[in-house]
Amino acid sequence: MNPLQFELDRLYGLGANPADCAAPAAAQGVRALVLELRPPAGWAQLSSVWTGVQVDLGFPPPAIAVSGVDALQLWFSLASPTSPRAGELFLQGLRARYLPDVGSTHVRLIADAAQLPSVPPLETSPDRWSAFVAPDLASVFADTPWLDLPPNAEGQASLLHALEPIRQVALEAALSQLGVVEEVPADLKLSGLPEVPSPEQGGADAERFLRRVMNDESVPMALRIEAAKGLLGHAKRS
Repeated sequence: MNPLQFELDRLYGLGANPADCAAPAAAQGVRALVLELRPPAGWAQLSSVWTGVQVDLGFPPPAIAVSGVDALQLWFSLASPTSPRAGELFLQGLRARYLPDVGSTHVRLIADAAQLPSVPPLETSPDRWSAFVAPDLASVFADTPWLDLPPNAEGQASLLHALEPIRQVALEAALSQLGVVEEVPADLKLSGLPEVPSPEQGGADAERFLRRVMNDESVPMALRIEAAKGLLGHAKRS
């Protein structure tokens, strides 16, 4: 396994041959979520998501990619597999918060392993390549979301090496903060964690969950603060 393959496997559960991993991944849950924007939407809009998940949710930055055809993408890495439904709700929450004015024909939310786009880098047509790109270069590809030459594999691995996956407890807390957690059906709980009730509905269970998030030093500080606020509100209602 070369360095690029290693990073794809570390972040997204995609090994030496990503295509061969699609079927097992679909059965076990997903570790890659993709938010894709097509023109006229571009980096100006997508950057609000890229920045927002870091500032508001305390997440590590997602990978930025050009599709090699007509779109810019954010690739979110999950530390643990989650259900496609939960992944879809997470992406829907991001869209509602950061892309409310982008039409449905220009945004694509991908949370099903069987529907994932081909993983960069890949030659999509003659002299057009998909690739992961650095944040300071993303705007350059707004009108032409492809590379004219094959990207350097070592450079692609280096971009991915700097990224970290989203931890499961942080994803749970983000779903709650985005206001979509109540929609997750009981049979689609995330990786064995208990379903997260709202403070109004969950009583002691909600309080235990919020306390767990607040005290977990691995959770981004922004989410720990939100949990503390939730606990304070719960205490006032009690």
